[in-house]
Amino acid sequence: MPAMSAHPSAIVSPDARIGQDVAVGPCAVIEGDTVIGDGCDIAAHAVVKRYVTMGRGNRVHEGAILGGEPQDLSFREQETRVVIGDRNVIREGVTIHRSTKAGGATVVGSDCFLMAYVHLAHDNRIGDHVIMANNVMLAGHVEIGERAFLGGGVGVHQFCRVGRLAMIGGNAKVVQDCLPFVITDGHPARAQGLNVVGLRRAGVTPPQMRALKEAYRLLVRSGLPREAALEAMSALEDPLVDEMASFVRGSKRGFAHACRGGPDAG
Repeated sequence: MPAMSAHPSAIVSPDARIGQDVAVGPCAVIEGDTVIGDGCDIAAHAVVKRYVTMGRGNRVHEGAILGGEPQDLSFREQETRVVIGDRNVIREGVTIHRSTKAGGATVVGSDCFLMAYVHLAHDNRIGDHVIMANNVMLAGHVEIGERAFLGGGVGVHQFCRVGRLAMIGGNAKVVQDCLPFVITDGHPARAQGLNVVGLRRAGVTPPQMRALKEAYRLLVRSGLPREAALEAMSALEDPLVDEMASFVRGSKRGFAHACRGGPDAG
């Protein structure tokens, strides 16, 4: 297989490390000190800036810019990185910024789908199989768990976390952590109940679903103090419930509770 098929108008640095069977479209730019894995497709006018490492089979669509400097007034020019896994789809106009601290990295896992004009700020950490719809905006130091789904126009405050298999409703304003396995929505975003459809698609069994519903009730709806709710959750002896409890214990910003009178776990 050829190392690279590049349009004559593309600019590819001789210091870029290009894998096998890579396609580079018209007017695309790949700077030096980059790594592009086998089978990647860099479309027209996309830019891969220095200090970006990309795995295999990624599709970078028109106008995406990977590896831009962080939008952080404390940033001083230094080597910081963007690390992208395998088989991601990065659509038109997506921007992914480098870390702001020396030796740091903004990290995107594998098999993610970033739709048009998604913005990932510095020091984000994105798990595998994450989907972000158009115009999602993540501030710095945000963490997104595996298989989370963020609807169009979601804005996430810096240092917030979104748990595994969570779903965030379109245009939500996220200012606190969003529980794993839960739908969170609104201004500000609040817990709305379990992400039942997502959990079923992920193969969660009916007994596990019942345990999660009881855990959600204890944590969000019972009115118990946090520690009492977490203690009651531990008695359920379910690994997914334990994961939810661990997420809550690790929260520094607190988590999005339910609105009064809102929907329950369903």
